[in-house]
Amino acid sequence: MTEGGRSDEALLRAHVDGDPEAFAELVRRHRDRLWAVALRTVGDREEAADAVQDALLSAYRAAKRFRGDSAVTTWLHRIVVNACLDRARRRQARPAVPLVTAEQQPADAPRAGVREPAAPAVDHDTALVVREALAALPLEQRAALVLVDLQGYSVADAARVLGVAEGTVKSRCSRGRARLAVALGHLRPAGRGGDRHTGTGNDTGVSGVQTSATGADGRRGSPEGRAR
Repeated sequence: MTEGGRSDEALLRAHVDGDPEAFAELVRRHRDRLWAVALRTVGDREEAADAVQDALLSAYRAAKRFRGDSAVTTWLHRIVVNACLDRARRRQARPAVPLVTAEQQPADAPRAGVREPAAPAVDHDTALVVREALAALPLEQRAALVLVDLQGYSVADAARVLGVAEGTVKSRCSRGRARLAVALGHLRPAGRGGDRHTGTGNDTGVSGVQTSATGADGRRGSPEGRAR
C-alpha cells in the first residue's frame, strides 16, 4: 500500500472498474520517472513527450489486460520504453532532410529548423557531452543503461521492463559502459588515468552519466523513486 493512498494495483483495478480519477492519480504518481526515462532514451523533448503520451494512452486502454505478474510501475515503464524505441527506430529510418545552404537563402531570411543559441556555446559543457555520448549508443544499450544506471532499476527489473533475459541486460550495460568510457575518456580528471571502469557504476563512464545526464530533465530521480 502506498503511503497516504491506494496502491498502484488498487488504482489500476479501480480504473478498470470505472473510477474516472484512478488512472489520472496513477499517472501523477509516476509521470516524473516515466518522463525522465523517455527523455533519456530518445534524447529529444518533443519525441519524448509524444512517446509518453502514446504510452499512457496505450496503458489506459490496455489496463484490463494487466495480469499482475509484475509491478504496475514496471508495466508502465515497459510500455513507455517500447514507445520510445519504436519512435527512435522510425526516426533513424527516416532520411535526413537536406538543409538550405547560406548561399541558397536571403541573408535576412529566418533559418527554419536552426536554433539560435542565447549565448556562445561552452566548449566543455560536460552535461551536453555526456548526453550526446549517451544518445550515440545503440538503442538497446542506451535503454538498458538508462534503466539500470540512471533510474536505479535492478538488472532483474530492467529485464522485465525490456522483455529480455537478465544476462542480456548485463551484456548491453557492459557494452554501453565501455563505449561511454571511450567517448568520455577526455573528461577523466588528471591523475586518474589508470582507473578503468570496473562495472560498478562508480567511475568515469557511468558516474559521468549519473552526475551529468541529469541535466536532460533538470533533476535527479527522488530516492523513493528507486525501483523496488
